[in-house]
This record gives sequence, C-alpha cells and structure tokens, in this order.
Amino acid sequence: MGTTEFGRTLHRWRDRTSPEAAGLPSVGQRRVPGLRREELAQLAGVSVDYITRLEQGRATNPSAQVIEALADALRLSAAERAHLFRLGGLQPPQAECVPSELTPSVRRMLDRLTGTPVAVFDAAWTLLVANQAYAALMGDPADWNGHERNGLWRTFLGLSDRVRLTSESRRALQAALVADLRAATARYPGDQRLKRLVADLRAHSDEFAELWETGVAGHHEAARKTIVHPDVGTLTLDCDVLKVAGSDLNIMVYTAEPGTEDAERLELLTLLHSSDRGDQALRDVDASEARDKLRHIREFVGE
Repeated sequence: MGTTEFGRTLHRWRDRTSPEAAGLPSVGQRRVPGLRREELAQLAGVSVDYITRLEQGRATNPSAQVIEALADALRLSAAERAHLFRLGGLQPPQAECVPSELTPSVRRMLDRLTGTPVAVFDAAWTLLVANQAYAALMGDPADWNGHERNGLWRTFLGLSDRVRLTSESRRALQAALVADLRAATARYPGDQRLKRLVADLRAHSDEFAELWETGVAGHHEAARKTIVHPDVGTLTLDCDVLKVAGSDLNIMVYTAEPGTEDAERLELLTLLHSSDRGDQALRDVDASEARDKLRHIREFVGE
C-alpha cells in the first residue's frame, strides 16, 4: 500500500484520539473531538505542513523515526503501530524481548476455567501462569525455577515425568517445540535470556542439538496424552494448544470426555488439591468425598 492509505489511516486515527487521551488539555469549544493537525505535529515533533502532506498523500516514504513518533503521539496499540509501519512501506521494528504480559481476556479465561487444567506460556514456552487445576495435574509450578519453567527444558531433559509419550508422539512434540523456539529467536533477536536458553539446551541435550542443527519443522496438533498421577492414577486427556492472536502467548488446555473415568479422576484432582473452595468445613467435606471416590476407583481398577 502507498502513502495515500497511510494518510487516510493517519487522519482517521487523529480524529479518534482526544486531547485528553494524548495528554493535552482540552480548552474551549472544538469542532471535532480528535486532535488538530497542529496538536499532532506538536506531539510528534514534526511540522504541521508535513502532517498535512502525509494525510493528503503528497509526502512519501516517512522515516521509521517519524512513524514511531506518530504512533507514540496517537497512543497506538502494538498491532496498530505495526500496521502504520507497513502502510509506510517499512517493516515494523522487532521487539527486544519475548513479551510476557497476559491480556485481560486470558486472565478472565483463567478465572473462569477453574476446573480445567490451563497453563499460559510465552513464545519460547516458558511458563507464565497456571491455574490450580493444572498444578494439581502436573505438579505445582511454584517449585520450578529458572529453566525448569521452560517447556523445552522439561521435555528434553526429562523433567515432565508425569506425561507418558510414545516415541512417535515425543518426536512430534520435540519438533514442534524446536520450531516454535526457532521462530521466537527470529522474532526477538535481541533477547539475551532466549539466547542463553538455546545455548544451555544445546549443551545439555544431544536430542535438542540435533534437531536445532537440522532445522526441523513442526507444528502443534491436538493430542491425547497419558498422565500418571501419584494420587488418582492414570488419566488419558485431550491436550490442545491455543495461540492468542496479537500477544504471542501459548495456552495449553487439558480436557476429558464427559462421563468417562478420566473425567471423574480429573474432577477428583480438583477436589483433592483445591485451595479456594469456601470455608474450612466445606473443604474438609470435599476432601473426604474425594478420598472416598478415589478409594473406590483404585479398588475397581486394582491400583
């Protein structure tokens, strides 16, 4: 796209940005709620004439510095900022580090899916947050430190001891994780923590080093995972990886088919490991009920 579309977009975003939102006082009567050209010029540190020529498509090839200043002045989101760069004929600047902020929608999802094991990872598969159900299923991540919180580290160094994988499914998972990590290093070349992770993985895992050198490609698919839990025994669950558009987050969700023994065992885990279910008396009742159900299941399957 050329500067004509750049100018139209700049005009629209100027019109929607109030002086208050841009940090300017709103004084007197205004014909439009948005910023005046002279106000945007002041905030971006360019001339009013240049803003006019940009909006009218008479100025071509705005520099990265100018686009960055306009984006800051208009309080653009990361996606809008990247769009403005592309409209100006430039590649958006790469973020320095892998982002680790959770979006409000992801936080709401974690709050609501209390009975479903859910964990959120960054683009390099480092665990950011997990709900209580996930901690009950996979072990409390509060005890994991440094590289231990990274999914590749746990997979290649054998720390994910509760998950049982076939050789084929393990290889597919490894390929997908390595492909994701390689993509992350390309998107965030300045992230020193990411560089250390790659170097440490290559030094400690021959499997990782081999896959990294061969440039293997892979992608995540819905999978059935068998998990051996010390309290409720063996569960076979569906594992889905969801990508959060625009935030570079990975969400891992474990679910069981309703009405199955796996679903009952997953529910038992929630009861046994719940730490926030009302007063102590209620928790005692829930735990007692869960232990009775657990005893019945173990007697039935002979565990």
